[in-house]
Amino acid sequence: MHLLPTDTTAEVRDRAATVAVLPVGSHEQHGAHLPLATDTVIACTIARAVADAHRVQLLPPLTITCSQEHAAWPGTVSISARTLFAVVTDVAESLRRSGVRNLVLVNGHGGNYVLSNIVQEAERMALFPGLGDWAAARESAGVETSADSDMHAGELETSILLHAHPDLVRPGYETGDHLADDRRHMLTLGLGPYTESGVVGRPSLASARKGEALLASLAQSFGQYLDLLDA
Repeated sequence: MHLLPTDTTAEVRDRAATVAVLPVGSHEQHGAHLPLATDTVIACTIARAVADAHRVQLLPPLTITCSQEHAAWPGTVSISARTLFAVVTDVAESLRRSGVRNLVLVNGHGGNYVLSNIVQEAERMALFPGLGDWAAARESAGVETSADSDMHAGELETSILLHAHPDLVRPGYETGDHLADDRRHMLTLGLGPYTESGVVGRPSLASARKGEALLASLAQSFGQYLDLLDA
């Protein structure tokens, strides 16, 4: 599966999509069993599944975003929320100049809170997957860990990579479980006080089958966003 779009300009022209899809990832720790680029890989994988199922213009990802809460671990790199805001709005304006009025942000990192504000202020923009999309996907795939407990490098993220990019999953996820449901001061203190490994969730429950079902459900859910923006 290609993580980057490989279309030519002629192919984009012939597709004549009215909606562009921008994967938004991050570069942050995901424990010892998943790569720093996990959120980017997941955002690209979801966006690719969407593009395979719907007529959209697939864009390359934003790979470094707002990961300040993971700064305690080596390898994590962040930009400010204001920089992310500026980049996304610039991309949207560039698309409008080329005739594409609608933009969907496919977010792979929960810490990108500013994306909600960007969409709130913008016209003809959406943020995907929403909470309802993730809930439906979790149920469809039989994910056992709750959304709150499965916060980072857990069952869901590991499952998607086991299905789509198994070569990126290192040994140790089978014994890497760590739960920290009370994270009430994470915005102030970062994630460090709540996990030594960087994992919050139960990656031991992950499977490629669950990852495949998660992606299929999300690709189906995206149809509602396309209908809304095309209306």
